[in-house]
Amino acid sequence: MVSPVFPRSLRMAPLAGALLLLVGCSSGGGTKPAATPQANQLYAQLDQASKGYETALAQARAGNAQASQQTLNTALDQLKNASAHCPSTPGCDPQRFFSVFDRLLRLKDGNFDLGDDLGSMGNDQPEGSDAGKTGAASLPEAQRSVTLLRGQQLSQLIAMNGPVKAALEMWLTQWRGNLMDAYVNYQFLRYQMWPEYQKQDLPEALLFGIMAKESGGKVHAVSRSGAAGPLQFMYATGLRFGLNTEDGFDSRFDPAESARANAEYMDEQLKAFNNNLELTLAAYNGGEGRMRRLVGDNTSVSLYDPTIYNQLSQETRDYVPSVLAAAWLFLHPESYNLRFPRVDGAQGSVVLKRPASLTELTVCLGSAAGMQDGWFRTLRNLNPRLDPQVAQPTGVRIMVPKVLEKPYEARCTDGPWPILANDLHTAVIPVAPPAPSPPPASSSRSSSSTSRTRSYVVKRGDTLTSIVSKVGCSSLQEVSDMNDLKHHQIKPGQVLKLPTCR
Repeated sequence: MVSPVFPRSLRMAPLAGALLLLVGCSSGGGTKPAATPQANQLYAQLDQASKGYETALAQARAGNAQASQQTLNTALDQLKNASAHCPSTPGCDPQRFFSVFDRLLRLKDGNFDLGDDLGSMGNDQPEGSDAGKTGAASLPEAQRSVTLLRGQQLSQLIAMNGPVKAALEMWLTQWRGNLMDAYVNYQFLRYQMWPEYQKQDLPEALLFGIMAKESGGKVHAVSRSGAAGPLQFMYATGLRFGLNTEDGFDSRFDPAESARANAEYMDEQLKAFNNNLELTLAAYNGGEGRMRRLVGDNTSVSLYDPTIYNQLSQETRDYVPSVLAAAWLFLHPESYNLRFPRVDGAQGSVVLKRPASLTELTVCLGSAAGMQDGWFRTLRNLNPRLDPQVAQPTGVRIMVPKVLEKPYEARCTDGPWPILANDLHTAVIPVAPPAPSPPPASSSRSSSSTSRTRSYVVKRGDTLTSIVSKVGCSSLQEVSDMNDLKHHQIKPGQVLKLPTCR
């Protein structure tokens, strides 16, 4: 059954102010204060506000919008008033107020039209309008619940405990820029990644939470441990789920393939851990073998049980609540005084009318369609198999956001911008001559056939394929073997040995 559409004012944005009050009056733990008569009066107001909110929902479902609005306003006023007086009232426990707010968020998840709620992101579009929608509402079947996990509401599976609250604060403060970047990157990748999650009946918020924590939506991200791609698969795990290397391209960098493999992995581990989401995420980060040894047959155990939690690495202890917090904010941005940018992530493509690399396209497109940070990251994400420095010939189809199809025709096919972009791209950087080779060791055999080498410092944007193409007389495997590279992976600043062509 499709959830009824509630008046916009019934959504949780009006409760954001109340949440800020609750955060401001939250205590640092310890023994709860003994309730005083004054505190009990505030608790009574809290109960009335909670019941009033439920009544407003019921009135909205019955089609009585005017009555539901009046009931809601009264309930919210009661909640805000009680919250404001709690810090100065002896014996008042602020945690009770936060618990009510948390409950109302979960109640909202079970009743509101989440497709429209995620799509509007708090913008004042007319109810039922498609104007400006982003997120779930912009894809077919948007009315499907985007929060279901094995038939349960995702919000019901996220415990609002200390670690998750601490992660929420990090995403809203120190990591806020990373969260916004991840959201923008995800909107352009969504059409490739989300359908793979749909096939496994997994919630979109979970996909976003994992991607935000793992890579921030940077398709070519590689960790120090060798995990790669937008969802950071280790090489061996990727192979197990069909992510391999073909023609020099590691399919862990393919957004759709990576999402498919991740969805299959999550489905497998949810079955193994009896749909325990926290244990499944811990397995994804710390290894399923280790988690199964720790958990044994007791798959109902909490991740925070000391027998489990105390044996986890600090990375995994941080990882699980960080993913859940990012997923929670994806579902409830307005309720945390957060507004994600509006992004038209619909996919399109252009057929090159003149040779150009992705870097050249980035220069000539500039800040088209309002992208102040430029389009380099997006073009790389949508064309993961292309070396951004290598010019593609006329007639090649390049994947771009649909909003760039017209700017490409206007800016990148003729005129000064493509000329400027090419001039910058083909600029010659002086290269110091190689150091003289040391005298050959004495040998009865001639060393004239021994190849000489030179050093090369990897630059940002380089790939091993692009470096080998510059050498012109070597192969990908030869350069990889010369430098003992694992899976052809390189990083900026790394010094490579390259053969010197004769």
